[in-house]
Amino acid sequence: MTIAKLSLTGVLMLAGIALLVPERGFGQERVKIAYSSADASNTVWFTALDAGLYRKYGLDAELIFIQSSTMSVSTVVSGDVQIANVSGGAVASAAVGGASLVMTACYINTLPYELVVQESVKSAEDLRGKSIGISRVGSSSDVAARVLIKGLGLEPVKDVPIIQVGGPTERAAAFRTGRIVGFPSPPGTIHLATGMPHRIMISTADFQKRFDFPYICSTTSKSFLAAKRDTMRRLTMALIEATHFLKTRKEETKKFIAKYTRQSNPQYLEDSYIANVKLHDRVPLVTREGTEIQIKEALARKPGATLRVDDIVDDSIVRELEKSGFIDKVYK
Repeated sequence: MTIAKLSLTGVLMLAGIALLVPERGFGQERVKIAYSSADASNTVWFTALDAGLYRKYGLDAELIFIQSSTMSVSTVVSGDVQIANVSGGAVASAAVGGASLVMTACYINTLPYELVVQESVKSAEDLRGKSIGISRVGSSSDVAARVLIKGLGLEPVKDVPIIQVGGPTERAAAFRTGRIVGFPSPPGTIHLATGMPHRIMISTADFQKRFDFPYICSTTSKSFLAAKRDTMRRLTMALIEATHFLKTRKEETKKFIAKYTRQSNPQYLEDSYIANVKLHDRVPLVTREGTEIQIKEALARKPGATLRVDDIVDDSIVRELEKSGFIDKVYK
């Protein structure tokens, strides 16, 4: 074999190796992803980053913490970030106001919350006339508070006032001082409430029928999806593989949860992990039923507006990946 042939063979071998290892940085596309909470329900986004799955699919992803879903939506609309983890309630509210947004996949399609109350609150009647604290109106905690209060046979606002107090730190402070008697919280968080006598009044897990709610969803602008469909496809592939990772790699996933939540309480990490394994869907289609409910809520706040499920949901990429056998291959 000539030197020229040897050189050509070497070049081809090197090219083949480069194609097999996209995570080393060749041809990485930069994307900015906004998220508004570092709680364990967002683990799939963190796992995809720390397990190298974004890079595996050619994405140089930057996760950006933005304190509220409303602000996350605004950054997508403005183009400052390309993708956000936003719930269906926030998307519907923004869409009735004219925002051109679309949910492309939802990794959790239910509302994983429990109502933490003061230890003195023994019954639903004890809640009547007392305030429940949420982060912001229209947020997931707002939706959760309303659903949980209704689950107790009471009317939100009318029977149990709902007040906006801010994030977890502010809610904890309001709880300690007695400004509020309870607050909705993701599973496992109760183990962090040291020094605050409390109990779990009700949980969405107690409901006989799952409360469908598009909760952990990849959301982008319609223009970005149209122009960068392949980018969204690769993002979806990375997050589907991240879902499989968290379902099968317990100890590593618990380390990611600890890192991003900045919590080391063993029972919190264990309960959060177990809850998320159950909550994350294998095939991340967007719940139509849950989206319809959120659209009705958003339209009630803006008389005269119109909005349909298909206006804010396009999970065709997930359907394509399922049909192609990609998801089955990941889970083999």
